[in-house]
Amino acid sequence: MNDDELQEQRLNQELENISFNQLNELGNRAVQLGLIIGHGFRGGQYEILSKQDVVLLPPKEAQQYLQNIVDTANQ
Repeated sequence: MNDDELQEQRLNQELENISFNQLNELGNRAVQLGLIIGHGFRGGQYEILSKQDVVLLPPKEAQQYLQNIVDTANQ
């Protein structure tokens, strides 16, 4: 692996970590608001637990889902 490839890999990892942190923060906010009862990674998907059901989504879709329910609750 050359230097450019290594730098790109590091940058992608940093961006992925930031995204995971944002997803976790959104999940925690949704829990605090009482919108869900739990969240976390499970088998490569992001699991969102409510009293009624369990939703498994890819991380990007889970972030949008959580953002939508938090935004709706804040209106």
